[in-house]
Amino acid sequence: MFKVLTAAIMLAAGVSAGAYAQEKTLKIGLSNGFVGSEWRTQMIEEAQAAAAAWAEKGVKVEVVVQSGNVDVQGQIGHIRNFINQGVDAILINPGSPTAFDPVFKQAKARNILVVATDAEVSSKDAIYVGIDQKAWAAQSAQWLADALEGKGNVVAINGIAGNPANEARVAGYKEVFAKYPDIKVLNEANASWDQAQGQQAMQNLLATYPGINGVWVQDGMADGAWRAIEAAGKVKDIAATGEIRKDFMSRWDAEKFNSAASVNPPGVMASALNVAVLKLQGKEFKDGIFGGTYGNAIYIPIPFVSGDNLSENLKNAEGKPGYWSVTATVSPEQAAEFFK
Repeated sequence: MFKVLTAAIMLAAGVSAGAYAQEKTLKIGLSNGFVGSEWRTQMIEEAQAAAAAWAEKGVKVEVVVQSGNVDVQGQIGHIRNFINQGVDAILINPGSPTAFDPVFKQAKARNILVVATDAEVSSKDAIYVGIDQKAWAAQSAQWLADALEGKGNVVAINGIAGNPANEARVAGYKEVFAKYPDIKVLNEANASWDQAQGQQAMQNLLATYPGINGVWVQDGMADGAWRAIEAAGKVKDIAATGEIRKDFMSRWDAEKFNSAASVNPPGVMASALNVAVLKLQGKEFKDGIFGGTYGNAIYIPIPFVSGDNLSENLKNAEGKPGYWSVTATVSPEQAAEFFK
């Protein structure tokens, strides 16, 4: 997890609330094109909380949210609306890696900063702040390979086909499993990051392949997949990746699932916002800070939940609703490390 810097460390580093203060209100547009999970709701709420926290540093940040189940063209509409509103920056969880290039160019021409998160984009007129989705998948796939001792029959349940984050994740787990000639991927299914679809997909896979030893499954679909595994009486026979929601972690702990999960924290949008605010204040990025698929990414750490730290994460979830997901955010002080 990211650790919050203490006031003493901040002062030692020459960082103070006054260092950020400014009079102008920064207007930031937030585009979310998928509302099919509470993770996205938490993502937006954490970004709004991060904006509110800037007020304590003397920086006024207004977040304008456009969120709905829209296709890429709908999100392009979001961006055009933000451009017309004259926002200072646009944050986007993009539905395509390449389709936004022209509209991002239009935003850049209006001196609007564009920051993508959760899925990388190809545009040189935007930057990405978030986790490396391929590494996210590789981390949990490696856990599964180790849990299976390098051999066994595996199935995969993926998110939305064509979504850039999903495609990066698929590439990540395939790269890991390719290292193990005794791991056989029997089949893959798509379940749109939906719990009910994940459960149905797992039921179908269990009926077709009764000899499954391992399941690689993403996010909320994991809860559904594990429910199907429980219903089939195979909890002790199958190792499967899991979920980072409080309700799932509670069942995981109670039923002693053989599970683990990479964390894509809902705080990624808040992290992107903190980077955006610093950039809007005129700070310059350090040389060599960018990498990734398109050379415009700043990757942030990927937490991991396993049997070793499950109880710790459940303790952190106390008092939270069942849909709350394990999270982490790059604070303004940590984001400042990306700049000169």
